[in-house]
Amino acid sequence: MHRLIVDTAELESDSPALSKEAAKHLKVLRPDEGEEIELFDGKGRWRVFSHSGGALRPKGPVASAPRPVPLTLFACVTKGSRWDWTIEKATELGATRIVPVVSDRTIVRIPKSGRAAKRDRWLRIAADAARQSDAKWIPDVTEPVDFAESLPLAAETKCFVGALMPHPPPPLLSAIIANLPNFPNQPNLSLFIGPEGDFTPEEMAALVEIAMPVSFGTTILRSETAAIYGLSVLKSFLDVRPR
Repeated sequence: MHRLIVDTAELESDSPALSKEAAKHLKVLRPDEGEEIELFDGKGRWRVFSHSGGALRPKGPVASAPRPVPLTLFACVTKGSRWDWTIEKATELGATRIVPVVSDRTIVRIPKSGRAAKRDRWLRIAADAARQSDAKWIPDVTEPVDFAESLPLAAETKCFVGALMPHPPPPLLSAIIANLPNFPNQPNLSLFIGPEGDFTPEEMAALVEIAMPVSFGTTILRSETAAIYGLSVLKSFLDVRPR
């Protein structure tokens, strides 16, 4: 079924108004007469419409999905399409928040004056990924934050940080299992991924004060690969966790 994102108020309308982008997308799709189209707001609500006479007619009531368990990705921004890919895949995997981080060794430097525009673009990428993957919720992609600003945000969660250390930390899955007794029924989990050149010693020292160092296997992963690996493990745990 084709899906289009709309403002929440349009879901209640029998003649929903589409944004310019959604209307253009619908035109490109060229749906058949009577074909079903799902409109969703990215905030857990959706409604099925029928394409009839060039317009959308409701086929049922507005439905809603429960708010997902919080799962945050803190990740140092990588170059170009790699970062876009990270946002796309993190959305598909169910991240509820993506916090782009600019650390000391992050290659991509984003001036504060350009951070709002970056966020707008990244939100569009997340929205399109949600549309294609049948996700009901679009993650909150924040404006990029400097490393020091990310620490209090990570401290509010149960955070795991991918770390290259002289003495390898436990694998992520082992760390999750070991911490099961400490997880509430609604855990607030997060993953922190460093830049291509890894964290500085000072940054790692600050992180281990608030997060649990973990490893991602026997090979060294690119930053974007580590992000998706870690999110996959955390999401798998959330899907089957004891309640």
